[in-house]
Amino acid sequence: MEYMDRLNNIVFVDSLPKLDLHGYDRETARVAINDFIRDHKIMGHDIVVIVHGRGQGILLKQTKETLKHNKDVACFKQDNNNQGCTLVLIKE
Repeated sequence: MEYMDRLNNIVFVDSLPKLDLHGYDRETARVAINDFIRDHKIMGHDIVVIVHGRGQGILLKQTKETLKHNKDVACFKQDNNNQGCTLVLIKE
């Protein structure tokens, strides 16, 4: 549960690297998320934000599915203050 504790203690979400998926289709979102996670792992960032919006939940579902299968993701959760964003902890 140590991983989730790190995400629960995030205060300044606006200062974290973000990927905004607005306007993406499912496949483009999947590729963009995996590339974003890989690039930020290489850069040494441990926490990033995926902005999927709230809408019909299509991008939220794709985001969760993609993160669940990405081997570089330790854990993820929707932001408590903005349900249109997901916080992601990248494995070291």
